[in-house]
Amino acid sequence: MALRVDWTEEQTKRALYLYFQLPFGQIDQRNSEIIALAAALGRTPSSVAMKLANFASLDPQITRTGRKGLSGASALDRETWSQFQADWTKLVVEVGSIEGGELPTAGGAREMRMPFREEAPGSPTTRQTEVAQRIGQDFFRRAVLANFNNACCVTGIAESKLLMASHISPWSSDVENRHNPKNGLCLSATFDRAFDRCLMTITPDLRMRLSNRLLRHDSPETRDFFAPYQGQSLRNPTHLMPDLALLAAHNERFIV
Repeated sequence: MALRVDWTEEQTKRALYLYFQLPFGQIDQRNSEIIALAAALGRTPSSVAMKLANFASLDPQITRTGRKGLSGASALDRETWSQFQADWTKLVVEVGSIEGGELPTAGGAREMRMPFREEAPGSPTTRQTEVAQRIGQDFFRRAVLANFNNACCVTGIAESKLLMASHISPWSSDVENRHNPKNGLCLSATFDRAFDRCLMTITPDLRMRLSNRLLRHDSPETRDFFAPYQGQSLRNPTHLMPDLALLAAHNERFIV
């Protein structure tokens, strides 16, 4: 009989890092990313899939919809879950920087929104910062898209090249929530721009609110495009509910 080997802290962090980047329906031992992580950790794909299903039992958005995951979450699983929630950036960069920690991603063009430089190009600190930013941006994009089943949470458009991981609270000013998936919405490009320009917002009951600038626009095509979405409910996330406090702050910036 094979001896059971407990999961280490690093292995658990790497598994949770992947968990947030996969739609719930893709937690399966045949998933290529689960197979790749299993090889990197020296574990079987079935054990990694089980670990991810254990995380699902800690996920409020999973359990509130009647899905349960597995019931074998350990004390280390719970502690690691709490660590991610407390400091997304620290854990995302830490795990993503592990050699071999970044696994090949399944489809989907990267969304490149480069932050401002604060140091001379090419300096060691700048290179380290840019690596950390790239890791964080890649994680944020994949986690936000996975949270909405790789489809726009407004229109349902599911072509990855047209989807953006939109920050609710801006990347440039909210350092604490830069990599927090609860600070993200998966939006198709037009709605991403409208949200970024505060011509659209999401109310506390997760409904669309559109600016009169769009709804009463001189262009009938513009009015006709946006009007059907006024008051529409957001599509349900699979992992993490958008942060209501961050949405409330966006409501304050909304252009009526």
